Amino acid sequence: MILEGRMSQLNLLHSIPELRQKLFGRFWNPMLVTVIAGVLSSLYFGVTGTFWAVTGEFTRLAGHAMSWVGIDPHKLTYIEQIMHLEGSPVDRIDGWVVIGMFLGALMSVLLAGQFKLRLPKQKRRLVQGLIGGIVAGFGARLAMGCNLASFFTGIPQFSFHAWLFMLGMAGGTYIGVKLVLHPLLLGKPKLEKAAPGPRSFISSTPKIQPWLGLVVLVAAIVFVAVQIAGGHAKLGLAGLFGIAFGLLIQRGQICFTSAFRDLWITGRSSMAKALSVGIIAATLCTAVIISLGVPQKIMWASPGALIGGLLFGIGIVVAGGCETGWMYRAMEGQLQFVVVGIGNIIGAGVLAWGWDHWGLYDKLVAGSPKINLVSQWGWTGAILATLGLMLAFYAFASLWEKRVRYMAKRKGQAVLMKAGVGRKEMA
Repeated sequence: MILEGRMSQLNLLHSIPELRQKLFGRFWNPMLVTVIAGVLSSLYFGVTGTFWAVTGEFTRLAGHAMSWVGIDPHKLTYIEQIMHLEGSPVDRIDGWVVIGMFLGALMSVLLAGQFKLRLPKQKRRLVQGLIGGIVAGFGARLAMGCNLASFFTGIPQFSFHAWLFMLGMAGGTYIGVKLVLHPLLLGKPKLEKAAPGPRSFISSTPKIQPWLGLVVLVAAIVFVAVQIAGGHAKLGLAGLFGIAFGLLIQRGQICFTSAFRDLWITGRSSMAKALSVGIIAATLCTAVIISLGVPQKIMWASPGALIGGLLFGIGIVVAGGCETGWMYRAMEGQLQFVVVGIGNIIGAGVLAWGWDHWGLYDKLVAGSPKINLVSQWGWTGAILATLGLMLAFYAFASLWEKRVRYMAKRKGQAVLMKAGVGRKEMA
């Protein structure tokens, strides 16, 4: 019996690396990840009464930073009346979901053995990341949400402002691509010889990173359990959802920047199509939760939503990552994206200041309606319109990919024909 017990323990120890290899040996299918994230975001909405978002908490962090330098954030309408600045991040649902996202992404990185501190070879990328982060943070808060609150979870809320944001973001990313491909920002590429052999994320030799990943997992579970045991169930559950979101975005490499940027540069549509399917899943689940009595989050369908989306799109491409993208990349050790995150917080703070002092509310938001598609078109119309929008986006991404590939093929054939003519003339 003792021998059998020891044998079972050895088998368990041998199975752990195999399980880790299966789960973290490669990135997960982005289509599956976005569907799971869409369903979880709907459940998060049902449990907490708010949607999955991050830049609102970044704006509150900007408010805390203002108080450190002698500015009273409670005198700013945006921070006091819209963001409701109270307590610290550990006292807020949004604070816990952000903390959880960082922990979940870090845990995923460590379990995969992928953590490595890295600085961009071109140091000006740090400046570019900061500027892009500021523009993106400003635009996100002008539109009342980033790629999450005004797109991935905003559209399933049936808020028309999210449609305007999506249109602006698509145009902004296109402009952003034109900017980053300009020789001034593109720089001179440095070619390096690739390492031989197949690419593998996980080494077969034991390393400390997976053990640190387990430590992060245990610590995160303890934090969540303490909150729930202390009578703060919503905070604990927000942290738990955040861990799941962080794990998903890192394993699926979910970045809204790459979804649009890849379309405009290479025509690659896999991430864009994955997002459209994820939003469809979120829409269907959110509709059920709203029908059960959880109130929707409807924002102003204003010029600010469109312009904010445009600025956000430009900013995320210039910075190299959106809100979800920079969060998991920073946890991978890419220090450039820590700078992008700082820029997001600064940009959100600038918007909060300009809301009153520059009259941004009066010029771009005031008088605009909050359009609830369910109220306007009924449940059937709202659901069909939303699903139609996402299916149209899916079809556009597919057709755009075929177009880019066709144009590239035609261009390649033209180059070959021209080279052939040249050789014939030389002969």
